[in-house]
Amino acid sequence: MNYTEFIQSVAARPKVPPGQAEPITRATLETLAERITGGQARDLASQLPEELRGLVHRPTEDPERFGLAEFFERVQSRAGADRQGATDGARAVLDTLRESASPKEYGDLVDQLPQEFWQLTGPGAGRLETRRIGT
Repeated sequence: MNYTEFIQSVAARPKVPPGQAEPITRATLETLAERITGGQARDLASQLPEELRGLVHRPTEDPERFGLAEFFERVQSRAGADRQGATDGARAVLDTLRESASPKEYGDLVDQLPQEFWQLTGPGAGRLETRRIGT
């Protein structure tokens, strides 16, 4: 998927505020990169269009530890969106990632996130639970 297709996919999702697909995509990827290891960030970057790869660069290997509420606050601040726009937008970006990345890389990404993130990502590749929405 190229950059334009990625952004259009995010924009086409329900509840993504008009004109917010690009800033929310950038904010979500930057924030996600802070929450995963440097190695996983590099793996994720390999699955993204070239224009988005630099957003997931990590200067260190260790992830930051923060929960879903902090994740949304960071996306909201970076994107200049309201809380609901940041929440819906982050979900749209992760849905697009799930569709565009290889199942292995997406599963590896999800496996680094705590269970509370599953409402955005669905469970990891090795987990059998169904995706939880709105919990």
